[in-house]
This record gives sequence, C-alpha cells and structure tokens, in this order.
Amino acid sequence: MPNWVGDVVMATPALRALRKQYANTHITLLIKRNAREVVEGGPWADEVIEWSPRRRGVGKLLEPMADAARLRRGKYDWVLLLVNSFRTGVVAKLAGIPRRIGYDRDGRGPLLTDRIKPLREGGRFAMVSAVHYYNELVKRLGCEEPGEAMELFTSPKDDAFVAERLARWGIADAHPLVVLNPGASFGISKLWIPERYAEVADRLVAEHGAKVVITFGPGEKELAYRIAKAMREKAYVADDPPGTLGQLKSLVARADLLLNNDTGPRHFAKAFNRCVVTVFGSTHVEWTHTDYARERIVRVDVDCGPCQKKVCPLEHHKCMTGVTSDMVYDAARMLLSGDFHTTPLPVTATGR
Repeated sequence: MPNWVGDVVMATPALRALRKQYANTHITLLIKRNAREVVEGGPWADEVIEWSPRRRGVGKLLEPMADAARLRRGKYDWVLLLVNSFRTGVVAKLAGIPRRIGYDRDGRGPLLTDRIKPLREGGRFAMVSAVHYYNELVKRLGCEEPGEAMELFTSPKDDAFVAERLARWGIADAHPLVVLNPGASFGISKLWIPERYAEVADRLVAEHGAKVVITFGPGEKELAYRIAKAMREKAYVADDPPGTLGQLKSLVARADLLLNNDTGPRHFAKAFNRCVVTVFGSTHVEWTHTDYARERIVRVDVDCGPCQKKVCPLEHHKCMTGVTSDMVYDAARMLLSGDFHTTPLPVTATGR
C-alpha cells in the first residue's frame, strides 16, 4: 500500500476493482502502521499487515530481510506494488513471491516479473493523478476500469466517540458543521496562514450559522489553538484526547464542509461525498486531481512554483500568502449554498 494517507484513499478505487475481479482470492494489505485506520472497515482485503519503518541504525538495514521473511511465511503467489520504491522491490524478491507486479522505475525493474512502464512526457515522468496511476496497475491484471470514486468506511466505535464529543459540545445536530484541518505532515510549505483560516471560520459562523471544529495531527496542537484564539467567534478544538484518523473519518462523514490544505484528509471528504475546500501552495494539483464536483481548489499562480518543496527555498512563501481569506470564503460559500459544477473549476489568482 502507499505510504501517505491521501494516497491510500486514492488507491481505494483500484482495491475495489481488484476485489471484484478476484473475489475468491485471499488478499492481504501491507500498510504502514500510521495509515492502518484509513483502510479499517473496508471490504477490499481478507487481512491487513502493519509495518513500521525504522529510522536509523542497523535495524533499518536489516528491515527488508525481516519484512521479506514475514511475507515468505504467507506463501503469496502475487505481490502488487502500489509504491515505487526500490526497497519494496527488494522485499518482494527476497520473499520469493513468484509474480511481482509494479512500475518499472527507481532502478527496480530487474526485481519485477511484470514491469509496467510509467507514462513519460519529454523524458520525464508524466503528471498523472495517483488515482489513475493505481488504476492502471490493476487494469493490467484484468480488472475493469475502476473509475475515480473513492470510498472509506467508519467503525461504530469511532462514530460513537464523535457523536458523544459533539453532543458534549452541544452541536450534535448542528448544520452547517464545518471542519478545519489546517495541518500538513508534508511540510510547512503546505500550510496556509492560520489567521486567515480564523477569518474564514468567523465569517462562516457569523453569516451562515456554522459550528466550527478544528482538528490537528501529531505536532499540530499549537497550530489548532492559534486559529481558535485568533477567532472572534466560538470554535471547538478536537483535543483531550486528540482525534485519531478513524475518528477524523467519522467526523468528516458527518460534516457539511471540510476546509484544509493539500493533505490526506482532503480525500476523506471525497470518499464520503462531502464538500471540501483545498488550499494549494507548493504542490502540483495534477498529482491528486479528480473530477469531484464538491471540491473547490484555491491557489495562486506564482513564477517560482509549484516547487514541490517542503519549505519555501526563497523564504517568501508567496504561493500561500497570495491566497486571500476572501478567495477561500467565496469557495466555501458556493459549496454550502449547493452551487456544484459538473466539472469543478479551481479558484485561482495570479501572484507574480
């Protein structure tokens, strides 16, 4: 399985098609521990195995052999590599799995039995949405076109936790319910200005009667409270305890609108058919694009980007400072009013 939370969600159309085509086959998902909750409850696999990469030391060097030994005990016939790393090719080969399917890149071609050539343009890898990237792999295995419709499932335990928390705040039946997810594990270049999140949230409360819940991931608690403190209106921070990914799924499934940066939970909204406004900065829209009518992408064109850097190398971060609170509010207002386009258009400004 992919490493990033958003990529895991974008792989669900391929997983659905694979399960349909091979209904009587035992399917195992090998996934990073931090992303397991994303796939929990899904019907795509018979088994889920976690792995947690070591960051340093001898253990990191020996890790591929340990993972291969664990897979070897499973006596698998095929392995489908949804990630492009050389490491996964090594693990599959060492595990002795007869058929090894994946994209021929990152130097791992000789380790694969089914080498699928990635699309290139002008000698470089073409910008292909991750959804279609994964879909092409399973189509080579005889699956029907999976389409773009992502899907996720919640657990009764997480649904009950979220319902109890909202009831404790007195907003269990509130609409519109707006979730702010202002963090991004990729790096600070993806972070929109906290005070502008606060400005948009204040307007949604004052002009639409919204109830606003602010969520955060590891290391982002200070960011969440910075937004709450900057707001004039009341907001609720999902703290004590902080929410898990499973609980965030349940919260987004209940929400009327998710407002966030280009980060994994953005795709939770798509999977549950909820409205979502996504602020883009340093990253390319094309890598994660889908024709989802209930999403509005807000970004500015800058002469130095998209750079795909985790930290702005020029230190001005104008791809984010150029995104105004009015732009984001207008996108949110349109969605809350039910103004959906068949083919959503990004809200874009030029900031050269």
